[in-house]
Amino acid sequence: MKKWYKEYISALKMLEVEEIFDLIFYRPLAFLLVKLVYPTNITPNQLTIIAVIFGLAGGIAFGMGTSELFIIGGILYILYDVFDCSDGQLARLKRNGTKMGRILDGVADYIATTAAYLGIGFGFAGQSEDPGLYWALTVGAGIVSAVQSIMLDYYRNRFLDIVLQRESVLESELKEFQEENERLKSVEGKKFEKMIIGVYLRYSEFQMKMTKTGESNKQSKVDKDVFYKKNKKIMHLWTYIGPTSQLTFMIVCALINRFDIYLIGQVTVGLPYALLMFLIQNKIDKEIGLKG
Repeated sequence: MKKWYKEYISALKMLEVEEIFDLIFYRPLAFLLVKLVYPTNITPNQLTIIAVIFGLAGGIAFGMGTSELFIIGGILYILYDVFDCSDGQLARLKRNGTKMGRILDGVADYIATTAAYLGIGFGFAGQSEDPGLYWALTVGAGIVSAVQSIMLDYYRNRFLDIVLQRESVLESELKEFQEENERLKSVEGKKFEKMIIGVYLRYSEFQMKMTKTGESNKQSKVDKDVFYKKNKKIMHLWTYIGPTSQLTFMIVCALINRFDIYLIGQVTVGLPYALLMFLIQNKIDKEIGLKG
């Protein structure tokens, strides 16, 4: 049991950047799945594809518009998140992860999330008493969800970059894949790889513009111990609007047939929370010399 616990911890990122629902529910289940498939030839990318299938199926179930299928959709999204967690764990334990695999994992998240919102739109908003209002809330909640995920992704990577004293993941990978994208332009075929890299580049460029990334020189001069002390608590608070927390909220609302709570909650609580965290983060950054 101790060996399994050590392997489980080694398959995680730093605890400070992990979402609470991942730690207590999804990742433990994913770890059990990883232990089952570890002796086989199943790859992390194959687990990612299975996760996407569950996500798409969940979105279709939501789109059917019945309370029974909302429950089934919620269960399918639980399975999606378990498999979505398992691919990274398997890659870390087998040490066979690839950059393309990480991009595929990110694209898979967008596919599953888009399917969920389309399902909610057609299955709940479109069949409500006021479809115009709830479609607007669905679109608004989707935008809020995307912004929250981008912000968490940026601050999580920055936290790990500085505390672990590693090269900026966002900047280094963006440059690397920009070069790969240019190379692929002169290569026939490989349409899927070109599409995946294209999606990743658009996402990364938008993320960097939103968060004004590009201050790696400043970040390298920040004392990592001071940074850790100042950011440990807020980093944990950022995780409460992470994709897993959002998805769990959505799943619970699906199980009780109350997507209205999810949509209204995202717009009226999730957005102000993200803005508040951004303002507090900026204040902390100025205190330690990362802003201004």
